[in-house]
Amino acid sequence: MADTDDRPGGLNVLGGPLLACSYDPLTGFFRDGCCETGVDDVGSHTVCARVTADFLAFSRSRGNDLSTPRPEYRFKGLVEGDRWCLCAARWLEAYEAGMAPPVVLESTHEMALRIVPLQALLAHAWGQRPERHRNAD
Repeated sequence: MADTDDRPGGLNVLGGPLLACSYDPLTGFFRDGCCETGVDDVGSHTVCARVTADFLAFSRSRGNDLSTPRPEYRFKGLVEGDRWCLCAARWLEAYEAGMAPPVVLESTHEMALRIVPLQALLAHAWGQRPERHRNAD
């Protein structure tokens, strides 16, 4: 399966093509592996994060338990190191609390920037070299 989302208009926060976030576990509002969004995605599941144990505990404490398996939804539960399309507001809340997980910028949809400042995402970039980021100023 391809690593990129080839739907028209799928851009990441760096201005390039939106890359897949995760196929295992299968993530995304549309459960297509990408942090694509649309009018029905009221939570804006646009931030591709590599979840940490601290973030999972933080999210659970805020009422969103992402680590407990939910077989009725075919959800096996997340573990540290999994990539997942997070709601932009939840990621920002974690950022403000000092609990934000690392972000995969190439897989984070540009619409996340309506909620999360680019500088915050850049500061939490996972596996990136700073010279590759555009609009970092």
